[in-house]
Formats: sequence, C-alpha cells, structure tokens
Amino acid sequence: MSFYRPLVYGAVVLTFLVIVVGAYVRLEDAGLGCPDWPGCYGQLIGVPDEAHEVARAEHAFPGKTVDARRARKEMFHRYLAGTLGFLVVAIAAIAWIKRRDIGRSPWLPTGLVALVAFQATLGMWTVTMLLKPAIVTLHLLGGMATFAVLLWIALRELGPQSPPAELAQRMRPWAAAGLGVLVAQIALGGWVSANYAALICPDIPTCHGRWLPDMDFGNAFHVLRELGVTASGAPLSQDALQAIHWSHRAGALVTLAFVGTLGLWAVRVPPLRAAAAVLLALLVLQAGLGIANVLMRLPLALSAAHNAVAALLLATLVVINFSVFKKAS
Repeated sequence: MSFYRPLVYGAVVLTFLVIVVGAYVRLEDAGLGCPDWPGCYGQLIGVPDEAHEVARAEHAFPGKTVDARRARKEMFHRYLAGTLGFLVVAIAAIAWIKRRDIGRSPWLPTGLVALVAFQATLGMWTVTMLLKPAIVTLHLLGGMATFAVLLWIALRELGPQSPPAELAQRMRPWAAAGLGVLVAQIALGGWVSANYAALICPDIPTCHGRWLPDMDFGNAFHVLRELGVTASGAPLSQDALQAIHWSHRAGALVTLAFVGTLGLWAVRVPPLRAAAAVLLALLVLQAGLGIANVLMRLPLALSAAHNAVAALLLATLVVINFSVFKKAS
C-alpha cells in the first residue's frame, strides 16, 4: 500500500508529460525520426550519431537519411512512454497483491494494462504505417484515455467530496455528456493535426473570407486512407482539408457552449467549485490558444500548449464526473 499511491500519482504526472512531449514530437515533424520500432535504426539505446553508426543505419535502411536530432526527440518520447508502461504494470501488480489492504477492485488497473499495451501497438503502427491519420488520431485518443483512467484511479485514493445525492444524480447525465463532447472535440483536433489541416484556413472566424467555405466531408472523414490522399489514392483536395478544419471550429463552439454551461452550473456547487472554476478558465484559455494558433501561423509553443490544455480540460471533467458518480459512503 505504501508504494501504491505514489506510483499512481507519479503515473498521472508522467502520462501528462508523455502527452505533451508526444504533441511536441508530432508538431516538430519528428514522429518518423526513427523508421523502425521500438528501437531507432536497430538501436534500443541512443540513436546513430557517430559516422560508423550512421553508415550502418543507412545501409540497413536503404533510402533513409539519418537525422539524429529528430531521432533523439522521437526516442525521448518512447523512453517516457516505456517508463509509463512499466509503472502501469507495477500499479496493476500491486493492486492485485495488496487488494485487501487497498480495499478497491484491481480490475481497473488491470484494464489499464491492456489499454497501454494497445497504445504501444498504435505507437508502433504510427511508424510502420507512416502516419496514417486514423492511427495517429487513435494514438492521441489512447494517450488521453490512459490519462483519464489513471486520474480516475488516483481519485479513488484521494476521495474528493461529492454533491448531495439528489443533486449529484441530476448532474450525472450532463457531466457524462460534457465529457463525451470534449472527447469528440479532442478527436476532431487530432484529425486536424493528423491531416496537417491546421493552417488550411488562414483567417478567423471565417475561412478564406467565407463563413461556409467549399467542403468535401466524404473524403475528409474517410478513415481508411493514407495521409494526404483519398481512399482511391487521389490527392486530398483543399475542400476536404477545409471540411476537417471547419468541423473542428464548429466543434469548439459546441464545446464552449455545452461544457461552459456545465461549468457555470458546477461552480455553484461547493464540492465542485474549484474544479469548475479551473474548467471555465481552461475553456477560455483553450479558445484563445486556438485563435492565436491560426493568426500566428501555428507556432510550436502555442500548438503544444493547445494539446496540453486539452488534456487539462479532460482532467477537470474527469474530476467532476468522479465526484458526481461517486457512491455515497
């Protein structure tokens, strides 16, 4: 029991770091810095940077040019994710061994092991399938899901207060719906990033001066396709990219309205006041970051912050959902 809580809390922090670093690696175009997995040009430790290592790597991977700078960024992310994987396995093992002392079911930590294993598989496919948009987006959602489940496990240890039973029951469907709306918006944001559609509309709130630009939703949201092309192999049109970008903007308005209303309700409930206040502040910050990313042409720091704030929004909604769904003791 003495090791369980620090491991859980540490894993929550590490997962957030993995999400932020993963976004940075993707935005720096370093996601394919290593053409193989789990090593980098066949090396599990470090990357090829000496002349003889570079020569060996380029011989083993014909047509690939070693870029040690990009490779180091990719491997740093993998090392963080690998450490998180070991932590999750340790948490699940302790949850079973000390289940009587802990007093909670070990099945949630066990399910988390399966989720992390699937997330590692998605990470491998991201490399081997050359950034296929569906895989990249699922990888983002898998990271967010890991963060949410770990936070839920941590909240079981912290035991935050709940609203009165009748009020909690009224709030449950709205809190769950708010979480669903945010997850959908995160998925749309991931789809924008995975398709490199963030700068297809250079102005805001319009897109090329139009409130409703020409859009091709069919090809935009066809998930079984390669990066930059339609399912038939033709280049993905600007209309399709505009549909992706516009959908994320529309989703942002829905998220602001629905989640913001939930936050204004929750901020009047004493046990939820702090989380709701953070939620409202993060919503405003996230909207500002989204606008700034368009106007400033996607600077790396702001783009990474946009991903980080999405994870923090998810965390606050998980806290609110945990509080309203928590069984009265």
